[in-house]
Amino acid sequence: MNDHFRKLEQIYLKAPYNIHLYDDTTITISQGRAEISTRVNPRHHHGAGALHGSGYFRLLDDAAFFAINSTITDAMVYTVSFTTQFLRPVQSGIITAIGEIKHSSSNLFIGESVLYNDKGQLIALGRGDFMKSRIDLNTIPGYFD
Repeated sequence: MNDHFRKLEQIYLKAPYNIHLYDDTTITISQGRAEISTRVNPRHHHGAGALHGSGYFRLLDDAAFFAINSTITDAMVYTVSFTTQFLRPVQSGIITAIGEIKHSSSNLFIGESVLYNDKGQLIALGRGDFMKSRIDLNTIPGYFD
């Protein structure tokens, strides 16, 4: 399974939006869990000078997504729905999302994630529904190379 986790990490790190927008991102995947950290950069800010909501969503969704995909070795999953609760703004520093699988059935999975700032303060919560796709993992760049 460790090989599967490392390959999923490579898929994530090789995604164009990580290479071009979030180039200071790390990810660690284990069974049913994913942890993603990134540095908040002014290019991620909205007009009022704090992290745009898309940055919160990205980390929360990705952490839950990869926690779930850690348990599936033949296909990618996809997000069906995702709810985000914003608790506090963040302007700078490193933020970390931790995602975990909460429920699984034959094709429906529920994941939850939490997002912390570098002071250990909870800044956002996320919960999503995911389904197994027909996309073979072995066809995804980063997984097969």
